[in-house]
Amino acid sequence: MILRLKTFGITRDILGNREVEFVLNGSSVGDLRNQLHATYPDLKKLNSLFIAINLEYAADEYLLTEKDEVALIPPVSGG
Repeated sequence: MILRLKTFGITRDILGNREVEFVLNGSSVGDLRNQLHATYPDLKKLNSLFIAINLEYAADEYLLTEKDEVALIPPVSGG
């Protein structure tokens, strides 16, 4: 399945663009997370990586479709 990933913060730097087309060999958010870590090892260095589907945080069990809006949310710091 082909997904369009929206990236923010450090994930944009790691993936190289604000929107990335990604071929997923699986169907769940967990599959996506595992494949992202294999493809972009620097993502493993982040303290956390949330994945939002259609504007809501998604658990690893969530099943994806090509129509889903997928966003990679890195750790946020501020003050």
